[in-house]
Amino acid sequence: MTKVKTKNVFVDGAVSPVFIGESIGKHTTKRNIGAHSIFLGQVRNDDIKGREVAAIEYTAYREMAEEKFHEIREDAFAGFPLICMHIYHSLGKVASGEISLFVFVSATHRKDAIHACEEIVERIKKEVPVWGKEIFADEGYQWKTNS
Repeated sequence: MTKVKTKNVFVDGAVSPVFIGESIGKHTTKRNIGAHSIFLGQVRNDDIKGREVAAIEYTAYREMAEEKFHEIREDAFAGFPLICMHIYHSLGKVASGEISLFVFVSATHRKDAIHACEEIVERIKKEVPVWGKEIFADEGYQWKTNS
């Protein structure tokens, strides 16, 4: 059995605005793209029982997560007429206000890009073994549950 080559989607710490901008800029030469749909997951400073979330520390079952990201990617290409797609997820500590998930989908038409992006994000939240520990401003923490 041959192991499928998966693409590394993980970045250390936050996904920077510069990285996001450069990623978008690289697509200006692709003349067959008519639409991009972008999802940016940002860490909120939620108030949980009077405690403010200052950051989330992300961990993952990396090998399984990379396989699941690959499966989601392949399913999206099979189900939608996409031109390209990029997924980046943070590992490590990401402060509130910073980006922890960047999904970038390109297609000829906007509805395809929008629907694919939405499906990809929903599957990531439900299926990928990535966990977040919410770190409170007062130094305590709790494990985050996805909604």
